[in-house]
Amino acid sequence: MMSNFTLQSATTALILIDLQHSNVGRALAPYSGPQVVGQSARLAGAFRANGGTVVYVRVSVGEILRLPADTPMTRPVDAPPLPADACDLVPEAGVQGGDIVVTKKQWGAFYGTDLEQQLRRRGIRTLVMAGIATNFGVESTARQAFDQGFELVFAEDAMTSMSAELHQFSIQNLFPKMGRVRSTQQLLQSLGKQ
Repeated sequence: MMSNFTLQSATTALILIDLQHSNVGRALAPYSGPQVVGQSARLAGAFRANGGTVVYVRVSVGEILRLPADTPMTRPVDAPPLPADACDLVPEAGVQGGDIVVTKKQWGAFYGTDLEQQLRRRGIRTLVMAGIATNFGVESTARQAFDQGFELVFAEDAMTSMSAELHQFSIQNLFPKMGRVRSTQQLLQSLGKQ
């Protein structure tokens, strides 16, 4: 259902997941890394202009917990070293001094960080989710937020994954059960920005 809604900027935070060099330059679909960064920066600007909270989350790639799995997510031991800026947010993401920056060591942004405390202290009740990758960092963070009682909105064209199929599965089958799925343009309009 695509009913109109208004975001209350005082109680809403934009959560931008892993817009960092290690992710933005990858082969992604259905949207490229630069497209997602551009949409995310538009949203961040509108949130700031309306007094909303903007949160940038980055993952410390070299510190993701190593777990036994059939397909490990960690880098192979013999892989070349990560570039020095791999975990840095790309400049185009537009981080500003008043924004919150959280560093995580898991897929989700709540575990082992002060994200929940930062949000609760600001009276945040609604989270608008965006970033890379839809079915990893965004979905993991959204699941944690949902469990903690936050209302969720998903910026469909401000997130992407390693394939269009992975992105679409979350967008069509999971996110509508957790919150609202909207386009960047719809979200800008809900904040009063065109």
